[in-house]
Amino acid sequence: QVQLVESGGGLVQAGDSLRLSCAASGRTVSSDVMGWFRQAPKKEREFVAGISGIGRITYYADSVKGRFTISRDNVKNTLYLQMNTLKPEDTAVYYCAKSYKTVLTARLDDFDSWGQGTQVTVSS
Repeated sequence: QVQLVESGGGLVQAGDSLRLSCAASGRTVSSDVMGWFRQAPKKEREFVAGISGIGRITYYADSVKGRFTISRDNVKNTLYLQMNTLKPEDTAVYYCAKSYKTVLTARLDDFDSWGQGTQVTVSS
């Protein structure tokens, strides 16, 4: 079983940047599809970004495309989310997750391991 621990969240102003990290332990996730999701208060958890096992393919929700970048360091067994030009509507708890599917996916049900989340708050 893999354990995922996110870090890097915080309180920033609109227009600022943050980089989230997700450290995996228990086993390597280098061949797994990984993703970032977020959940704002009173809203459903939603897909943000995903990356293939080798890391050559990335995909994003339309709301973050061009501002967020997902990446991974398979030597460190760590996933990242670089968030630029943050907006108040990006405020949420951000979760990293591992998929059990071998194809790229953005569906919550296709991810079977989740971190505890890290809070990102963007003030206007």
